[in-house]
Amino acid sequence: MHVLWFDAAAFDPLDPNGNITIKWDIMSWTPDGYVAVVTLNNFQMYRHIMSPGWTLGWTWARREVIWSAVGAQATEQGDCSRFKGNIPHSCKRNPTFVDLLPGVPYNQQFTNCCKVGVLGAWGQDPSAAVSTFQLSVGSAGTSNRTVRLPRNFTLLGPGPGYTCVTWNVTCTYSQILARKYPSCCVSLSSFYNDTVVPCPPCTCGCQTKDNCVKSDSKILSMVGVNTPKKDNKPLLQCTRHMCPVRVHWHVQHNYKDYWRVKVSTTNFNYRMNYTLWTLVVQHPNLNNVTQVFSFDYKPLVPYESINDTGMFYGLKFFNDQLMEAGPFGNVQSEMLLRKDKNTFTLKEGWHFLAKSTSMVMSASYPLLMPTPFCPTLPIKIYFPSQHSFHYSFSS
Repeated sequence: MHVLWFDAAAFDPLDPNGNITIKWDIMSWTPDGYVAVVTLNNFQMYRHIMSPGWTLGWTWARREVIWSAVGAQATEQGDCSRFKGNIPHSCKRNPTFVDLLPGVPYNQQFTNCCKVGVLGAWGQDPSAAVSTFQLSVGSAGTSNRTVRLPRNFTLLGPGPGYTCVTWNVTCTYSQILARKYPSCCVSLSSFYNDTVVPCPPCTCGCQTKDNCVKSDSKILSMVGVNTPKKDNKPLLQCTRHMCPVRVHWHVQHNYKDYWRVKVSTTNFNYRMNYTLWTLVVQHPNLNNVTQVFSFDYKPLVPYESINDTGMFYGLKFFNDQLMEAGPFGNVQSEMLLRKDKNTFTLKEGWHFLAKSTSMVMSASYPLLMPTPFCPTLPIKIYFPSQHSFHYSFSS
């Protein structure tokens, strides 16, 4: 087995060991080749592959062909004119494979197949983080000595971002490869100030500004407006920030021993819903999360001495899907955090999000934080409890 180690461009400090590993296991030999089982394991803690799913490609070392496939299918057959009678499933020198739909005939199914290419995150559900299919390869070596490795592996999940090569392939994700601009942003507000700090103008680039749709446009009543395009081109609601997704962090209450936050995520893309979305948050008080009311929560502790990062995701069959832009394109939850009185403060934005927060839809979208970073404190605040707290401006 060969392993490709990733370079620094694909390193994720919140998930330093996260990767998708592809194993190519030869199970038996045939008169002109072999039968192989190909397994994709998503070992990323919070990043998943959503519909329309993964696409796996490679280049053959010789003139190998694929006689048959179970649990997946080639996207193109290629030129099989040199074969008469029994025609291979694919003759392309560089085939690409996709997963099958649920409910295909039993004789086309294989273990862990047929999920439309969706791979769950290892941190959410390890059983959903694997996909497998079987190939019968011909015009190939028939022993360990004569067989040759496929090379130049590519993985789309479903868009670009993954880098990988050779057997037992380790594919790691790079935000740099995936997209030029951010795909979501953060807005901030608090109970002690009526001001909402919005996402900056054109946070996600304004390339689609001329084609955006107002929320009362007649276009939204047309049949098929929510159908995704083959190129995944978005149809965005007209906003100041022009982001497909916005996360709003609202500091809701400050109690004697606890404080309460409401997190809302809104989809502004009319052509995309997000299954198995994940929100990754970095904040020093996540080491004392007491209760999360409408999301699931799991700490991410890539470095044992630091517990300031966690992933939030939807409750199964309740809000694990963020619907298209519109009245249902929103998920939200409140959470209660216990105070550490040695560190808790409402000064200088401590109670707001860290800049490395990410929203994970089909990949990882780093959230662009607003400027100024937080709503300013009033000169004095009184809280509805037995104690009053005094806060002053700090320069």
